[in-house]
Amino acid sequence: MAVEDLDRAVERSNRAVAAVFRGDPGPAKALFSENDDVTLGNPFGPYARGRKEVEETIARAASNYRDGDVTGVELVAKYVSDGLACVVEVERGHAKVGGSDQTATVALRVTSLFRLEHDVWKLVHRHADPITTLRPAASVISQ
Repeated sequence: MAVEDLDRAVERSNRAVAAVFRGDPGPAKALFSENDDVTLGNPFGPYARGRKEVEETIARAASNYRDGDVTGVELVAKYVSDGLACVVEVERGHAKVGGSDQTATVALRVTSLFRLEHDVWKLVHRHADPITTLRPAASVISQ
């Protein structure tokens, strides 16, 4: 088997986000390494550590969305070595969020760390948050 192209893995990741925006966690779960050293930081809670916790967190995050899609992905940076790759993006889309019946615009600042495992790029870490515009200094103070 040939080594998977990183761009294909990133495309799979973008399609998985679109599925999450529709409430489907399956494709996102499949992106992650089966190893237990995986981590996930999403907009709805603290970091998840380990495969089981990451899968539970993805399912919980997907349950917050429905009827959505990705409308664009802006590549900010990509760093690749022999076995690790870091991809920095802004993901934009729309979805019904929480209990709302109104479609909302969603924008996430995302950092994904991929590791080459058995010739396939698998996610080992993903962090996404809604900070895509300038914020005042006081926004970092815990309430």
